[in-house]
Amino acid sequence: MISGLLLIAAALCLTGYNIREGNRAAKASVKVLEKLAAASETTAEESTEAAKGEAQYQETTPPLYVVEPEMEMPTVNVDGAEYSAVLSIPSLGLELPVNAEWSYEALKNSPCRYAGSAYTHDLVIAAHNYPGHFATLKSLSPGDEVMLTDMDGNLFRYTVAAKETLPPGAVEEMIGGKWALSLFTCTVGGQFRVVVRCDLAEQ
Repeated sequence: MISGLLLIAAALCLTGYNIREGNRAAKASVKVLEKLAAASETTAEESTEAAKGEAQYQETTPPLYVVEPEMEMPTVNVDGAEYSAVLSIPSLGLELPVNAEWSYEALKNSPCRYAGSAYTHDLVIAAHNYPGHFATLKSLSPGDEVMLTDMDGNLFRYTVAAKETLPPGAVEEMIGGKWALSLFTCTVGGQFRVVVRCDLAEQ
């Protein structure tokens, strides 16, 4: 009986810790989004001033990433961390910053680029299963919309195509394949990875 009570107490403590961490992570993501928005407004104003009187004479050219898809995604520094995109999943009510490089420490605050790039159509994004991050990822259905905006304001639209479950060590399976965008998080307890695969929608 004592052992059972101790296990229940430990489970409650772990649940409480996860809730606190989830709340903290959600607040951290909101703060980053606010700072990214402020940085974007400043950049837009500077670009507008620089382009005045010239835009009407310039030929329409494709974005640089179309010409050079292997280029690194541009980043914006917020409090010492580099962010490369903002991820939006309307059906889940999520809008989250995406750290340019993943690490266990970075995952505590936001989703992270795990591999690939939006420009080469093989981007993989990881996040913890916090309620404000990817806990509801498993609720997505085929056809749901996912959007990604890079730091230059380029918008990429995707549609959910499939869901799968992978073991933690299945790295090749995670980053390989034909998918333009993959989102993943761990299951409760961390035994498996829930993966949502997305196709690029018509831009």
